Amino acid sequence: MVSSFPKKTGFKFLKLAPPQILVLGFAAVIIIGTLLLMLPVSSVSGEHLNFMDALFTATSAACVTGLAVVDTGTYFTGFGQSVVLVLIQIGGLGFMTMATLFALVLKRRISLRDRLILQEAMNQSSMEGIVRLIRKVLIYSLVIEAAGAILLSVRFAFDMPLPRALYYGLFHAVSMFNNAGFDLFGGHDNSLTAYVGDPVINLVVMFLIISGGIGFIVMSDLAEFRRKRRLTLHSKVVLSMTFGLILTGMAVIFIFEFTNPRTLGPLNLGSKIWASLFQSVAPRTAGANTLDITGLRQATQFFIVILMFIGASPGSTGGGVKTTTFTLMVGAVISMLRGRGDIVLFRYRLAQERVFKALTITLLALLLIVTVSMMLSTTEGLPFLMILFETTSAFANVGLSLGLTPELTQLGKILICLTMFAGRLGLLTLAYALGPKQGKPLYKYPEGKMIIG
Repeated sequence: MVSSFPKKTGFKFLKLAPPQILVLGFAAVIIIGTLLLMLPVSSVSGEHLNFMDALFTATSAACVTGLAVVDTGTYFTGFGQSVVLVLIQIGGLGFMTMATLFALVLKRRISLRDRLILQEAMNQSSMEGIVRLIRKVLIYSLVIEAAGAILLSVRFAFDMPLPRALYYGLFHAVSMFNNAGFDLFGGHDNSLTAYVGDPVINLVVMFLIISGGIGFIVMSDLAEFRRKRRLTLHSKVVLSMTFGLILTGMAVIFIFEFTNPRTLGPLNLGSKIWASLFQSVAPRTAGANTLDITGLRQATQFFIVILMFIGASPGSTGGGVKTTTFTLMVGAVISMLRGRGDIVLFRYRLAQERVFKALTITLLALLLIVTVSMMLSTTEGLPFLMILFETTSAFANVGLSLGLTPELTQLGKILICLTMFAGRLGLLTLAYALGPKQGKPLYKYPEGKMIIG
């Protein structure tokens, strides 16, 4: 087959597969962010941030995680915070989505190769309507972030000067919608603890987190519901599992922490409910908290690890193995226990390849988390639950912390950076980037038998 590019063009990157372009593109964004954060103008002290801490911060922002080795609100100047905010926006929407925005503004044609990369970035099964979906992504994101910024600014205006309230409103709206978890309130664990019982802050922030976490495909489906009068199977699964996990998480946290003097114990009943609900929503990759995470009981902390591992939904700003993957795994278990050969959801039978993909994603995620946790147990020498919590938070791009991140060794920071990077891009995307997937074989081996269970 003759190459579609001239042999002497020199642009070898044009022959890269879409997963490889995504990996290199995200890496380039992180490196640029690292260099900007190292500039003296980025820090309040006027001294340059060391390379490792700048790389960690840039990776955390671009991967919309929220783990921080330096405090964003007190260490960085307005310029440094703006760099973090831009990285969050690019990381949340994806650098290809932002590139498409500029192409649309400049009225440039979106090439076939661009559409292939967008298809991979948005985790779509086909290129049909991909540019139209990107337009919707940009519109929904800007509208929701603007609405959140206005509402938060009005509320913050009661506690701080108006210019600062506007800035805080914008920063936290973008951070929460993109499920990044970065905040400007000072301290590694403070986050929104001062607003634990505030209904406005709780409602607005939870709306931003859930909106960014359900995925742009579901947003588009909901926006067209009045016209179509129906939802796709994907949207039904995402919405039902999302709200099911939120209610379950709220009940578990409320019960486990009700008498805990370090968390829900001192609060009145209304604040207890708000705090339980918020802390059930946030672990689904947002990273904000209204309760002291280090003060939670170990059972609650481990339960949050499970919520973080599940994460948000496909095509969203969040991480984790995704709600649809978890639903498929649960569906497979139920089908096996009932002696059925197919997984059926909302009267639709799911293809076997979907089950294989869900199983692959789950096992790869478990393998990564277990491996990194074992390595950190050796390098950091701290309690295993703390290490497991931090590792899962990094993989799922959550940002909740038990205080380990600021104390990490250099090797520990590198491991967490790689974990955040893998979690944001997706393990399958990384696997395809390292070794492009092969086509279907033209033959089948004879069926064998072995005993299971």
